[in-house]
Amino acid sequence: MMLALTTASPIPRFILRLRHAVAVVALLATATSVSVAAPSLIPAPPQIAATAYLLIDADSGRVIVEHNADERMPPASLTKIMTSYIAAAEVAAGSVRLDDQVPISIKAWQMGGSKMFVREGTKVSFGDLLHGVVIQSGNDASIAVAEHIAGSEDAFVDAMNQYAAALGMTNTHFANATGWPAENHHSTAHDLALLTRALIRDYPEHYALYQQKYYEYNDINQPNRNKLLWMDDSVDGVKTGYTEEAGYCLISSAVRDNMRLIAVVLGADSNRARIRENQKLLTYGFRYYETHRLYAADEPIRSVEVFGGVSNSVRAGLASPLYVTIPRGQYDALEAVTEMHPPLEADIQAGDALGKLQITLDGALVASRSLVALDSVEAAGLTKQLWDRMRLLIRRLTG
Repeated sequence: MMLALTTASPIPRFILRLRHAVAVVALLATATSVSVAAPSLIPAPPQIAATAYLLIDADSGRVIVEHNADERMPPASLTKIMTSYIAAAEVAAGSVRLDDQVPISIKAWQMGGSKMFVREGTKVSFGDLLHGVVIQSGNDASIAVAEHIAGSEDAFVDAMNQYAAALGMTNTHFANATGWPAENHHSTAHDLALLTRALIRDYPEHYALYQQKYYEYNDINQPNRNKLLWMDDSVDGVKTGYTEEAGYCLISSAVRDNMRLIAVVLGADSNRARIRENQKLLTYGFRYYETHRLYAADEPIRSVEVFGGVSNSVRAGLASPLYVTIPRGQYDALEAVTEMHPPLEADIQAGDALGKLQITLDGALVASRSLVALDSVEAAGLTKQLWDRMRLLIRRLTG
């Protein structure tokens, strides 16, 4: 049957062959991306000169390239992505305001490393401090932000680790808000990609700071340390980091043809190397892969028969958009399969799991998602319930 697709960008039409299989199935609670064997036309990923690296699609979550992606490493100033993520969350919640005047403590003023050059005893707007964290990578600004939000850097660090757990960053533990070398301060390429993906998704207005090339404070105009912003117009973030222990690190993100990729490079041996290796990952991903939105949230995918309800059917769809990342030129080979629960009986509440949707490419699973009820169906009166139960009994007896 012809299935209309909602897509993020104009794409060729194709027919998704929709097979209706009635079976009891185990449902996946969340979207799961499953790797697809790359066709022979796609070359092997580039060799990357770094200790760990990862390339993912920001919408689908599909991992395109990875190496040592779960190896724990010091994140250096990439830590500040979490600091700014929490700051954005606090602003969105109304707990702090961008025009809050933040007193600068001695601890913030004395902090070494990269600086915004705030002065102890002065007050700086929270908005200015966020620019200092993101663009200037200021350790002093990061501590001032942490102290304003949580009262102390230690209390803020506790919040950082709670946010990390909520985002699924299972191999991450923070010990400070700056990335300054410390015992038990570590993360992974995979976890940092999860954080970056969440930042872009949850707080796009705040993320816009990451593409700003310069910021001036205290008569000192500092450039963004992410030099890819000058070299590639498609790049709009994200963050550099360096310590002797961590090496040269860079997370970059770029958008081309409505496809956003996130590249993470940890432990490169120079600033030039981390830029070069990020470029190689982004070029490979955009050249050989494409991402499509197949379904929007709450878009009806199929209608399911209901027994004993005021309505004889209920619409089934997805709770969130479904994106897939596939090798270029393979869009027309995608196939959608639905598997549903045994016959449904009312009451049914919107959001109830009804079955699952699987997307395959040449027989390989690309994505599997729960199908949920898009509407509620209340139980009908006694007469209709008895009639529908009789119909259901006959159907079961006749197979």
